[in-house]
Amino acid sequence: MKSRTLLSLPMSAAALLALTSCAGAGQSAGNAAIAGSGGEQPAVLSSFYPLQYVAEKVGGDLVRVSSLTPPGAEPHDLELSPNAVAELGAADLVVYLSGFQPAVDEAVERTSPERLLDVAAFAESGEGNEEGGDEHAGHDHAAEESAPAGDEPAGHDHAAADPHFWLDPERLAEVAHEVAHELGAADPANAEAYEANAVALTKELTALDEEFKTGLESCRRNTIVVSHEAYGFLADKYGLEQVGIAGLEPETEPLPARMAEIGEVIKAEGVTTVFSESAVYPAAAETLARELGIETAVLDPAEAQADGNKDYRQVMRDNLAALQKALDCK
Repeated sequence: MKSRTLLSLPMSAAALLALTSCAGAGQSAGNAAIAGSGGEQPAVLSSFYPLQYVAEKVGGDLVRVSSLTPPGAEPHDLELSPNAVAELGAADLVVYLSGFQPAVDEAVERTSPERLLDVAAFAESGEGNEEGGDEHAGHDHAAEESAPAGDEPAGHDHAAADPHFWLDPERLAEVAHEVAHELGAADPANAEAYEANAVALTKELTALDEEFKTGLESCRRNTIVVSHEAYGFLADKYGLEQVGIAGLEPETEPLPARMAEIGEVIKAEGVTTVFSESAVYPAAAETLARELGIETAVLDPAEAQADGNKDYRQVMRDNLAALQKALDCK
């Protein structure tokens, strides 16, 4: 993977103004102190939590890691303060996912960081994650029925693919080796240590993957009803069928016809649980569950660290436990 990615996004005057003004209605970032290459330790800036987690594990005590997205904030709605944009330009390594956070894409285009790792390749070629390729019930249909004809979804570009590749632990493990490579290039004296940390993290994430495979291999059901379709990679990896109340945009309001359609799926498949998210108000999920007399539970897309006491692996294990209960796994 190239260490430098140049984006061709056209920048309007309004976009430049948004980058250089204080954040408004959306989430803002820029309060973490980042020193550039003049510091004693390489400064690594990630765009949101799963990438921060990998950078911290791979870099260990040898680097300083910060995130553009504040803890618990919704990464989709991120806006950047002038300080955050400056930090991005000064960091020794920036790890981000292009197409996921428009404000980050624009800041990268504007500042051209010296060393840049775009992990978008890991969100590609997932079965059921490209438009028109999902065999799971309701994947594209949900998005189509939830928005008026002709309307384009707001925010980051979810239209083409589900970006939540980190819900497949093995894909996230592959990012670890790319981070190690880039850190080794920025700090050659510690290159072997970074690679050793990447190998250790890969072992941990491979073990987590095995936990999911074992834990979900003998379940009475395999259909999960979720608030929005952020779980394509998880579903594809572990043989589940994802049915989303909304499509790939979490804020999209489902139409009554869509709610009725999902209700029929719930009855036909014997679904006992509707999953919502920790960072998204679960109004539609709770309404659907209440009308059908079934339960709600949290299935965390792990894109933000909602609880500072739980890291990525702990959140994923909580997800596994919730899935096992909802699917009646042995």
